Amino acid sequence: MPKEASSYKPKDLINKEAKGKGNANLGEVKEVNHEYVITEKGLIDKDRFYIPKDLIDTFDMNHVWFGITEDEAKQYKRE
Repeated sequence: MPKEASSYKPKDLINKEAKGKGNANLGEVKEVNHEYVITEKGLIDKDRFYIPKDLIDTFDMNHVWFGITEDEAKQYKRE
């Protein structure tokens, strides 16, 4: 059963798949800080996304679901 965005512990999200609308692949959660969920996508050339925590929709113990598309996630990409 999915959990509401506020009913998880940040450490529970580490190493879980990050997904967006339309089953978009947003990588794997590497870190959670006060403001962001930081994900990494790719094997060699890794993309890092700093997605605001308030964009988390649900957490189903295997995936962290965000309310954004893959295109929308590009605005949160950092080098």
